[in-house]
Amino acid sequence: MEERDKMPAVGVESQEEPRLRSVSALIDAAAEKIAAAGVEEARADAEVLVADALGVAPEELQVDSADEVSDEVVAAIDERVARRVDRQPIAYILGRAPFRGLEIAVDERVLWPRQETELLVQVGTELPEGARVHEVGTGSGAIALALMSERPDLRITASDLSPEAVEAARENAERLGLELDVRVGIGLPDDLEDVDLVIANLPYVTDETIFERSPEIQKEPRVAVTGECGADGLGVIRGLIGETPSGWKMALEHDTHHGPAMREMLRDATTLRDYEGDERVTVGFAP
Repeated sequence: MEERDKMPAVGVESQEEPRLRSVSALIDAAAEKIAAAGVEEARADAEVLVADALGVAPEELQVDSADEVSDEVVAAIDERVARRVDRQPIAYILGRAPFRGLEIAVDERVLWPRQETELLVQVGTELPEGARVHEVGTGSGAIALALMSERPDLRITASDLSPEAVEAARENAERLGLELDVRVGIGLPDDLEDVDLVIANLPYVTDETIFERSPEIQKEPRVAVTGECGADGLGVIRGLIGETPSGWKMALEHDTHHGPAMREMLRDATTLRDYEGDERVTVGFAP
């Protein structure tokens, strides 16, 4: 056999090598796809997703680097981008969301915690030492766990009507090393006594207005978004207020236009504004 017959065909080696691309090119391509799906902050989302696939923080991305990325990582980026194009929330794609300095694990079982909801934690941190708090509709456990982290002297329990959400809350508590007593139940547990604050972020979006909001909210569990809100969006909140013993203090998140109605339903009520200046949480006493 001649020597040339032993030589590999031209291009075979290069075809077997992983396809390589630059970080900058990957971000550009991801941003273009995400923007085409109607996402406003497409480039910021692209940077987050690319960074996650690379195992670094977005601020650590070397977009001007000549380093290239292998097929394996490119495939991971493509999978994340496809989910974002489908308008899945970034938090679900990453599997986590920041909240009051904690990293909360989230998925389709629960809502992902928003910045405006941190107001509820703020109310809890102002309680006297040793106060008793119960959270209704805990979901991922973000509110209760943040409060436990910041005020370990408080006695905190939580509940949710969804067994899947309670499971998620327990997983977060275990991961964060916090012992949260959380149970499945609708509204206030029957054996709950001597509570200094009932805290809740319950459903307040109606079945009609949900379609006026971003598509991402439709990927979240409907029971946690709309529930039995009724025409005005206050059905679930109104039900909790109605079953709460008279005189118990409550801190309730609600929609931005619900402030006046909330102040009528609670006694000696005050409405707090979120980071965008919207009325978001009303604090008062059950009538």
